[in-house]
Amino acid sequence: MNESLMELRPRPALPEKTGRMYQQFQNLIAELQTQPLLPDLIAQLNQELLRVDQESDASPKLKRVIYSRQTQILRLVEKKLKIVPKNYYRTLWMVLGMSVFGLPFGVLYGLLVKNTAMLGIGLPIGMGIGVAVGASMDKKALKEGRQLDIEIKPNP
Repeated sequence: MNESLMELRPRPALPEKTGRMYQQFQNLIAELQTQPLLPDLIAQLNQELLRVDQESDASPKLKRVIYSRQTQILRLVEKKLKIVPKNYYRTLWMVLGMSVFGLPFGVLYGLLVKNTAMLGIGLPIGMGIGVAVGASMDKKALKEGRQLDIEIKPNP
């Protein structure tokens, strides 16, 4: 167990939505403490945690800071250790599927039927392809033991 990650200070007086976001962030840190982390990664993660911890409870930027630091931490962990939270790839590939597969398919279909209003028909198809690809990558990460036991929700 890794004890080198700094602990975030308790913030009981946060507004409800910010409080849920902060709790999710704390859960992510607790989950990361169960992972074997490299010393240089621990130093980088502690810098990100310090940025959140230094922000005032009353600051209107607190939610934004929590979200951006959480995203940065997930990127660092994914890049260095290939460890991801539950449904990470599904969420990522859903957007990619809509833009990479869905839009071109919609444009092609719209041109074939000579009706540009059909352009949007490709988006749900691309989303389905993206969800399928992402779900298979999530399943592979779980099988390989590279998945954290936490799901990160954009707006908890």
